[in-house]
Amino acid sequence: MVTQDEAQQILMQAQAFQQQMQSILSQKESLKIQQLEISKALEEIGKTSEQHVYKAVGNIIIKSPTEDVKKELDGRNEFIATRLQTLERSEKKVKEKIEELREKLSKE
Repeated sequence: MVTQDEAQQILMQAQAFQQQMQSILSQKESLKIQQLEISKALEEIGKTSEQHVYKAVGNIIIKSPTEDVKKELDGRNEFIATRLQTLERSEKKVKEKIEELREKLSKE
């Protein structure tokens, strides 16, 4: 049997894991939006035969070689994909921890 203090401690842990889960999901959503924007930019670059394109850097727009911009976007896309994989693993671990706490509360 779980004492009231133990149950309260388990609930506090579950709440902390729930907050972690919300943070992970928020980060994933943000990264997926960035990935979509990069995909659209790469699609547009693929349509042009121009040697140079314009890109935003801070508060200014500069002219850059198309291939350089494409490589930069591809690199950013790879980074985001890796980060998403890491977040998905973290999400899975947090879900498992929450489930363990639920089982602990229901069994005892």
